[in-house]
Amino acid sequence: MSAVAQTLAAVAALSTPDPVVLIDGPSGAGKSTLADALVARWPTAARPQLVRLDDIYPGWGGLAAASEHVVAELLGPLREAGTGRWRRWNWAADRPAEWHQVRAGRPLVVEGCGALSAAAASLAQLRIWLTADDRVRKARALERDRGAFDAHWEMWDRQFQDFVRTQHPLALADVVLDGAGRKP
Repeated sequence: MSAVAQTLAAVAALSTPDPVVLIDGPSGAGKSTLADALVARWPTAARPQLVRLDDIYPGWGGLAAASEHVVAELLGPLREAGTGRWRRWNWAADRPAEWHQVRAGRPLVVEGCGALSAAAASLAQLRIWLTADDRVRKARALERDRGAFDAHWEMWDRQFQDFVRTQHPLALADVVLDGAGRKP
């Protein structure tokens, strides 16, 4: 069964029509590909809202900050007040950009390194961990970003390893998928 089919089966088993789904895993594991396929094939008429942590990280050193931002600004307020928000990072200008609102009443998919923290896990109905062989994922990530990521790979990976060590996202996951194949 494909990763997206497994994810859709897990979504179908949920008792809520508008779940929050978190997709996390190391860089290059296929999180964005899975999220895109999941949104495209969602089983109801209401397509999920999609939030990518790549749009939120405040620069290459911002994994922890984005992870905290998603909980404090998006998921917590969404649960408490029915409306959350997230702020886009302008990578070209290296500064914060506009805010985006997310309202309850539609499914929400949040994907990216740092999405599945202990705090975020308690605010979601489905938690997915995606993995792939280290060589495969590094090659994918560096190829995808056409050299922009090369100089930052080691720093990013250290941040991610620190996140894994402190947050234990694999232990929080409801579904663990192998993202080694390109097709979701």
